[in-house]
Amino acid sequence: MDFSALTAYLDSLEAQAGVPACDLSIYKDHQEIYRHRAGWRDHEKTIPLQGDETYCLYSCSKLFTTCAAMQLIEREQLGLDDPVSRYLPAYAHMTVRCGDEIVPAQTPITIRHLMSMQSGMDYETSAPEILAALEKYGAHASTRQLVDAMATHPLHFEPGTDFLYSLSHDVLAAVIEVVSGMSFSEYLKKNIWEPLELKTIGFTLPGQDMARMCAQYAYDAETGKLRRLPAAIDEYRFTDAYESGGAGLISDVKSYVTFADALACGGVGSTGAKILSPEMIQLWTANQLPPKSRRAYDEWNRTGSSYALGVRTRVDLTKGGPGSVGEFGWDGAAGAWTMVDPYTNVSAFYAMHIRFFDYNYDVIHPQIRNLIYEGLAK
Repeated sequence: MDFSALTAYLDSLEAQAGVPACDLSIYKDHQEIYRHRAGWRDHEKTIPLQGDETYCLYSCSKLFTTCAAMQLIEREQLGLDDPVSRYLPAYAHMTVRCGDEIVPAQTPITIRHLMSMQSGMDYETSAPEILAALEKYGAHASTRQLVDAMATHPLHFEPGTDFLYSLSHDVLAAVIEVVSGMSFSEYLKKNIWEPLELKTIGFTLPGQDMARMCAQYAYDAETGKLRRLPAAIDEYRFTDAYESGGAGLISDVKSYVTFADALACGGVGSTGAKILSPEMIQLWTANQLPPKSRRAYDEWNRTGSSYALGVRTRVDLTKGGPGSVGEFGWDGAAGAWTMVDPYTNVSAFYAMHIRFFDYNYDVIHPQIRNLIYEGLAK
């Protein structure tokens, strides 16, 4: 193995693309085979990255949420094609926007629809229904209260007929709460975090962990410059009590890549704990998109992949560079990215902290993936 080209690329990102900080870890068979970080922890660029920084995961949270759902499916406590209304009655009578009309939905939303982003929901965090619930329940509105309010927002299409990235995984988190009888964070702690000994992850973290948060920025496409952002997540954390399954987690690189490593090694972590069977990982990562939904997904430019039950999944090796069919993962709104290859037992997690920066997805993530596989082959 030779990852010198990968190191050179990471070191070039600040000068080439304006990335102030990045950190990448690669594991194979429970062993870290590569780690490199470049840049600065603070906005003032006085503290170099130490490797223990925390990051807002944003949509990289989705792997934990959908993994938790797959655990419940494996235990036969949840059915992939169960109607969501079985667990959340507010979802029994959905409506669909048809042009200027809002009509009753003919198809019930299922767990599969939530996981595969084919529910018809959207990602409008300032929808009137959500704002009304915040007004009604106040600053301590729960996950369940806000998710129930989302059910009154009209769908964009009949469930199962198209792909639209949405708050579906936040709804899935509420389902997990109902099925398990625990808060979502309690479920994750008991069933994933503690078995794998993940030390620094959560919807909230102790003060010392938050103090290590990497400086976060927003990219301005008009000026090409970065502006400072507050350290903690904002618009996806509706209240202090709300636990967003789609975008709410905060973690360090070590905790996330340890989780990814378990998934790459048949669902068994370095601790020996089994969090998911290989068969369930195969189901989790199986393509779920029919042609119409696939066309909408392809607009995301995740070349060579399709969307499975909450993760991208590699389906075509003739596009998008080297890799394995079935390699899976996802990314986050500030540039976090993960890769899990269960066929080579290789996993990786990359962290950075820039919002609204499409260069992450179009250039940086594909290049890192390609250089990982090239390095492995040398």
